Amino acid sequence: MALDGIVISNLVYELNHTILDAKISKIAQPEDDELLLTFKSGKGQYRLLLSASASLPFVYLTQENKTAPLTAPTFCMVLRKHIANGRLVKIFQPDMERIIRFEFEHLDELGDLCKKSLIVELMGKHSNIIFCKEDGTIIDSIKHVPCSMSSVREVLPGRDYFIPATQEKKKNPLETDTETFLSVLRGKPCSVTKAIYSSFVGISPLIASEIAFRSGMDGDLPVASYTDEELCRLAGQFQRLMEDIRLGQYTPVIIRNGREPIEFSSVRLQQYADYQTNSYDSVSKVLEVYYAERNAYVRIRQKSTELRRITATALERCQKKFQLQQKQFTDAQKREKYRIYGELLQTYGYGLPEGTKELTAENYYDNNRPIRIPLDPRLTPLENAQKYFDRYGKLKRTSEAVSELLTETRHEIEHLESIQNALDIALTADDLVQIREELVEYGFIRKGKGGRTPRVKSKPFHYRSSDGYDIYVGKNNYQNEEITFKLATGNDWWFHAKGIPGSHVVVKSNNEELPDRVFEEAGRLAGYYSKGRNSDKLEIDYLQKKNVKKPKKSAPGFVVYYTNYSLTIHPDITGIEQIEE
Repeated sequence: MALDGIVISNLVYELNHTILDAKISKIAQPEDDELLLTFKSGKGQYRLLLSASASLPFVYLTQENKTAPLTAPTFCMVLRKHIANGRLVKIFQPDMERIIRFEFEHLDELGDLCKKSLIVELMGKHSNIIFCKEDGTIIDSIKHVPCSMSSVREVLPGRDYFIPATQEKKKNPLETDTETFLSVLRGKPCSVTKAIYSSFVGISPLIASEIAFRSGMDGDLPVASYTDEELCRLAGQFQRLMEDIRLGQYTPVIIRNGREPIEFSSVRLQQYADYQTNSYDSVSKVLEVYYAERNAYVRIRQKSTELRRITATALERCQKKFQLQQKQFTDAQKREKYRIYGELLQTYGYGLPEGTKELTAENYYDNNRPIRIPLDPRLTPLENAQKYFDRYGKLKRTSEAVSELLTETRHEIEHLESIQNALDIALTADDLVQIREELVEYGFIRKGKGGRTPRVKSKPFHYRSSDGYDIYVGKNNYQNEEITFKLATGNDWWFHAKGIPGSHVVVKSNNEELPDRVFEEAGRLAGYYSKGRNSDKLEIDYLQKKNVKKPKKSAPGFVVYYTNYSLTIHPDITGIEQIEE
């Protein structure tokens, strides 16, 4: 995530145009590491949410309120004592650091005007919110950092506040000219991207990579591999980006891969041209939406951990079983050799001396080429022949049995892989309910005693094509079964990624002839909701639903078809309207 100096500068710019000169009307601490400040001004009411979470630090304006604990934590009480009803007079970012400093004016107990600072440090696991006097003495902080935790800086009441000197070797990019930029980069024995983000304050690897991309350079190659002309072009792109920041020309965006948010920034990311880019008017909105959506993905991954482990274990067991069965089947294919041995012994074995260990005979199954047949000297030729016939019969029965087992195991592997795909596209806890039910039904999870069956609220994805046709996508095997054999009618169109686990996709045709664009959009959905979603190109099978059949006693979602059309797509669903239900 790119909560870097550029995003912070965008936040400071936005806050200066919204809450500067506003008065604090309410201070709350809804979480141990969060503050919610409510401001009132002539422009209206604003809520500012600040988090010093080690995993997700942030600052943004929000409309949402949060429930505060009945008893306010100490840090919250300290803030209320000092700056309740105070006026916010200054908001700034020191030298492109990942720090926002808020300065307040308030009246003390004697009625004298005082100044205090609230400093928000957004530095990953070192994030903190620190409250200071005008002279820089720390009054309190949301996280106390004694010397036992950090040898660099103590953050305790009474200590002097300072920014750790870990960035001394880095330069402020807003104060860097082209000559300085080039001299700094030429002295770096590393890749272009690393040279940029390790030399300048507030520049993240994402922005460094973007600058290289805009320059037409591979950021992973070393600086020394480029000519002076190419490095000058890089410096030009760097200066253009910095000029946009100086002028406050920001473009807050979220980059999505389908529905999943993967990056955000305050500048347009040209390197993600193949992904969906959503632009916003407010960087606060970007952070609020991104963190909410990202948290949803993280939470569902955590909730599905047990189901993923169970599915992966069962799949690994099936794959090992399949390999053993394949070996058995391959070994059983040698049976014809024993049948030939038996028949040749019956033909040529008469008159062999007792105790013979080997017979060389002409193999009339192979152009009368000589063949050597091993014999058990303790048995007669006919007994040896019968022994080979018995071995042939046993291997034949094994081959037939293992052939059936191979088919069963292959179907079981396909079933488990389809469950893995369903887990990959699950978005809510309700989506996991049906997947767990399926794992229980097919014996992968032991059924618990008693207990109520959870009410299933999950529904298939519902999209609408550019031409107004409804498209349904199953989230799991039960939903695949439902949309294919209950929702779809004979003339509706059915789509599926060729040869890999994936969702069933049904287009309601309304008994009309569909435009070509509908087939392409439905194909993209089938590709995106399959195991091949990260491929550049995928082949999609499609046919009318009346030609899709379900074999008897097969797992849910398992179908067969014998006639179909095919199309090749890139599995990107950008621009396809989703209907929320």
